[in-house]
Amino acid sequence: MKKKRNDMVGFSRGVLCFLCVFTQTNANFLPTVDKLRYDVCEDIPLDVVAFTIVASDPDNDPLTFSLAGINAGFFQVESHTGRVIVKRQLDKESNDVMPLDVIVYDGHNTITAKTNVILLEANDNRPIFQEASYDFAFPENTAVGSSLFTVKATDADTSLAGVVHYSIDEVTPSSGIGLFDIVDNTGEVRLIGNLNYTELSTFYRLKINATDGGGRCYYNVTQYFSTIAFSFITVEDIPDLDPQFLGVPYVGRIEENSPLGKSVFQVTAVDQDRGVNDRIIYSIEDATVDGLFDISSDDGIISVLSEIDREEFGDTDTVTLTVKATESNKNIHGVHASTTTNVLINIIDVNDNPPQFYKCGFSCVTESHFTAEVSENSLGSISINMTVRDLDKISNTKLTLGGADKDVFSVEPQFTMSDSIVQLLVRQPQKLDFEKTQQMIVEVIATDQGDMSLHSTATVTIIIMDTNDNSPEFPQPTYRLNVTEHSEVGTVVANITAEDPDTMDQGKLTYSLLPDSILLYFDVEKDTGVVRVKDKALLDREVRSLYSATLQARDTDEKPGSTVLEINVLDINDQPPVISRDSYLDFVKEGGTLELKIEATDADDPDTENSQIVFSIEDSRYSDLFTIDPNTGVLRNSKELDREALDPELGGRIELNVTASDKGIPRLSTTVPVIINVEDVNDNIPEFAKPSYQFYVKEGEKGAFVGSVTAVDLDQTRDFNRISFSIVDGSFGSFIIRTLAMEPGYRGNITVDPEIELDYESEHKRFTLRVEAVDLEQSSSEVIVVVHVEDVNDERPEIMRPDAIRIKENTTYSQIGEFLAHDTDGNHSLVFQLKSIQCRCNGSLTPCNYVTMDPTGMVSANPEITMDYEQCDQVLVEAQVVDEYTEKGENYSATTETMEINIDDLNDNIPEFLFSDSVFVVVSESASKGTSVAGVTATDRDSGINRQIEFEVTAVQFKNSNSQTDKTRLLFEAVTTQQKDVYVGIIQTTEALDVTLKGKYLVTVTATDTGGLFTSTVLEIFTVDDSYRVELEFTPSEEEVEEKLSDIIRALTAATKTAVEIVSIRPNTDETSRASSGTIIVVYFVYANGTALTSDDVEKMISDPDHYFVLEDLGLANIGTTPVIEKSDPLMYGLYGMLGGLIVVLAILTTSLMCTRRNFKRKLKAAKAMNSAAMVNSDNQKIGYVVPGTNKYNMEGANPVLNLNIDSTLVLDLDLGEEESSDVDKVSLNSLDCRDDMAFPEKDTKPIMNMIQEEEEEENGSGPPEYIEPLGAVLAQRGQKRGSENPRLGYSNPAFSATDL
Repeated sequence: MKKKRNDMVGFSRGVLCFLCVFTQTNANFLPTVDKLRYDVCEDIPLDVVAFTIVASDPDNDPLTFSLAGINAGFFQVESHTGRVIVKRQLDKESNDVMPLDVIVYDGHNTITAKTNVILLEANDNRPIFQEASYDFAFPENTAVGSSLFTVKATDADTSLAGVVHYSIDEVTPSSGIGLFDIVDNTGEVRLIGNLNYTELSTFYRLKINATDGGGRCYYNVTQYFSTIAFSFITVEDIPDLDPQFLGVPYVGRIEENSPLGKSVFQVTAVDQDRGVNDRIIYSIEDATVDGLFDISSDDGIISVLSEIDREEFGDTDTVTLTVKATESNKNIHGVHASTTTNVLINIIDVNDNPPQFYKCGFSCVTESHFTAEVSENSLGSISINMTVRDLDKISNTKLTLGGADKDVFSVEPQFTMSDSIVQLLVRQPQKLDFEKTQQMIVEVIATDQGDMSLHSTATVTIIIMDTNDNSPEFPQPTYRLNVTEHSEVGTVVANITAEDPDTMDQGKLTYSLLPDSILLYFDVEKDTGVVRVKDKALLDREVRSLYSATLQARDTDEKPGSTVLEINVLDINDQPPVISRDSYLDFVKEGGTLELKIEATDADDPDTENSQIVFSIEDSRYSDLFTIDPNTGVLRNSKELDREALDPELGGRIELNVTASDKGIPRLSTTVPVIINVEDVNDNIPEFAKPSYQFYVKEGEKGAFVGSVTAVDLDQTRDFNRISFSIVDGSFGSFIIRTLAMEPGYRGNITVDPEIELDYESEHKRFTLRVEAVDLEQSSSEVIVVVHVEDVNDERPEIMRPDAIRIKENTTYSQIGEFLAHDTDGNHSLVFQLKSIQCRCNGSLTPCNYVTMDPTGMVSANPEITMDYEQCDQVLVEAQVVDEYTEKGENYSATTETMEINIDDLNDNIPEFLFSDSVFVVVSESASKGTSVAGVTATDRDSGINRQIEFEVTAVQFKNSNSQTDKTRLLFEAVTTQQKDVYVGIIQTTEALDVTLKGKYLVTVTATDTGGLFTSTVLEIFTVDDSYRVELEFTPSEEEVEEKLSDIIRALTAATKTAVEIVSIRPNTDETSRASSGTIIVVYFVYANGTALTSDDVEKMISDPDHYFVLEDLGLANIGTTPVIEKSDPLMYGLYGMLGGLIVVLAILTTSLMCTRRNFKRKLKAAKAMNSAAMVNSDNQKIGYVVPGTNKYNMEGANPVLNLNIDSTLVLDLDLGEEESSDVDKVSLNSLDCRDDMAFPEKDTKPIMNMIQEEEEEENGSGPPEYIEPLGAVLAQRGQKRGSENPRLGYSNPAFSATDL
């Protein structure tokens, strides 16, 4: 445009010059608008300058500005300055880009420019909860961390201002503040503490806050909006607590011998789960005494079950019962909860037992016969291990003696009131004479002083014991004994015993040896008198041959008796021969003669065999080369001595062991080492290890090592076995040899002469060398060495291109394919190296490990990985070959080759349904046979024929409004189509459906591929009756509506938040319609849960200015319902007649009210209603349950105009307290904010304003005007607030009126 304007200016200038010269006349140029975009904050206040139009004129003429277009009513421009002032509230959420026609006039020319006003975001919307209240019930054992429910609030703002954050502001009661938490960004309410019906509250009220992210635009202050919703959580009691006994501890009492069935005590238990309160069953689980008591299972009364005898309980007077209380029903763990407690029952004693005598050890048992012992002539008490006991709790016992010997003794104690030990006291010790009598018998009598008839008698037998008055005696006064020297320890020397006539000493004598010095050699057993050898080494006849000792015996009173022992030591052979030297050393040359004498002596008696010596040689490695005279000890060699026959490691040294032994028993001997050095003599020539040698050497290597020859000289000294090598013949000057020492022998290393380079292509491919080995005395030997010259491997291997291979997915191949290669060298070893493995996944190559390759070039499937065609469909294996025997040059192939492995698909994936949030409904228009009512989409990850899908309806159920589900026949069928890679299943009816049913069809659709793999999903198809049918009348023609249908559906969806189900589009042929022509769209509005909107609901939602202006631009003119044709009913006609009469009466009453509303009181109420309507905010609204998708409340007293629950206290300006507001209330209120003053020049508002003007004319000059209705007052008042200088602008719609709103 700018270029065009410049061309025009140039042309104009030329014409101007021409006219100046010839005609002296002037021309005028067009003005231009220089800026076509303006950014304005949506929260800019009214009557504030939003922007200034930027325009210019080449002639500098004064410019006049005006606005036009559908958005001109939002602004007002100052005609001479171009400043644009906001006159209506802007809203980015309704329209973020506002086209605006700017008209500029310079006095001569007028231009119109298309500009755009871009609305900038400001935080001007509150978050809105989707539900007015969130009420739930949860069991008290809900796990900590569980998600309880999720609240959801939406904010119409965009960017950060539309982000909602959630928090819990308050929990009632306050003790529950630590039990709940909410996720800041999702609204998910979680349990963070344990619920407890018994110990904590049974309900909680959560005050949940939804706050937006805040925002600012025009005002330099960030504005935040928040909304409150309440959640009531009820805690349900569960049987998780054990029952509890009341009034513990329990203690009862009962007398022994009480009658059976007598009541003793009652226990009481209750269920701690107050909300469950199970019946309690009582039982006795355990008792310290079984079988005495029983308990009633219903009331817990404990009674006597069997006869009670207190004395049977032992020392205790108490019986402890373990009583169990069990709940009749199972708890949450599937068991019957129970608890136990102890009941102590005291048994009251009755005197019914005589005193009894007991003998006590580890335990006490009743006994009537007792035995005691007493030494003759002794005084004091006699213990008889007798205890007297009366089992009754209170006892008083008297003890007396009876029998023939009662005067010799007395009894203690004579009286006792408890368990007592009974003793006898000796009164006449002179009668205790063992020589006259050995036994006495008395009777002990115990009598119960409380009841003399209760008594017992016990017999005591008293044994009189003898005393010790004799000493031990041996049969002989002296004993002569013999023992061999060095006898083993413990050898018995003699067994001598003494005798004692006292009875207490029989077998109880003890023995000892005197003096103590004899105990080094001998010892005696203390109890038996057996004398034994104590030390083998000290018992040596050569040291001492005779020992004398005293054997003593003592009785139990230490009275002694003794005898004398004379012990003679006998001799044995215990001295070995002694060799005169520690070792012998001699030298002899190999082949010479040895003669060496060994000398020895023996300390034993020379007249016995113990001193006669015999010589011998111990067997060893070289002992067979020598002999020794057994009597003289002369050592000689029996064979020729050869140094080379000996182990070289020995260095000619031979070690022998010569033994000198006596002839005693046992025979004793001594051994001496004899060392003989055999001296070497040069008597061997060098000998090669092999008769001939053959070596190979590669051509072209100077100084290369050819091989080694080895030779050994068997002489064992360096002077005689040192060897040197030389090449005598056949070298032709090409080889040299070096001598090196080795073990054993010497090595000659043959190498190529460093100055010579062998050539395989010459005539010398084979050399025959004569190598000589010579020792230091020139003794020599020769060997033939053949040397072969070899060719060198210097050619690179070549790898061959493999053919493409195809394999099936999900299978394991031990061998897939093989790389091949060849090498022109005769001697080679080819090894394959893996360079890379790549897989083609989703069309691109990426490294993978689907396969492996071994050094032979064999490619196999990786057993740890399953090949999946859906992930990767091709594998490329790149490899090269290496020759391990290459000696010169590169040993690897010049190029690499790639093996292509293509993976074939198998049918291994089931079809997958694609998610859809569509809502499917059945209405009368779609209930006929063959009508499409729903659709599903599915894909299969397999390829080719494996991904083909067929849909089938396999089951149909109907779930009515009472949540009752019934199976039906297959009322639907699936028709399969395909759209690119997605298969579509169109669900059609197979017969006409019953439209009177209320509920939803549950249709099971199965998707099956060609391989028989299948999956299923369940569709919900809701039934919607004719009462929810809505007719929308549009002014455009049917063709124009069809073109804008997608925009219409989008606008209707945004306004109602429902699924829009259009059943027909037809021309408007209704003669009663307020529009003379247009199009009718028949539509149903259905929520995701199957709830539908009525025509009234839709009308109120669409009437929201946020949505109405959009639909008006699309041509919406009217909303109605489609009439439902019903059968004639005479009763209905009668009702219609009555209804008509009522309507006439109502019309008369309405006319009367309108004629009488001029009084002052009505005017005051209308003014206050106007004031309330203008100033009411969402905080003044009462909470009420909201009908989804509408602004209706199910509360009495709703405002019939604004659908608001306005309290009468608010109308009368009475502050009676604040209540929480709901978000839906706010939406209903905001939907009418600042909409009545929008300016639309093309609309006519004169009828409304004329009514207001007529009211004003009827009043006196300055008095307040009266209005036809409160809404008129509101509109008039809001117009006055703008100032009298501003024209009153409005609009009218032939489809709606103020009463409609």
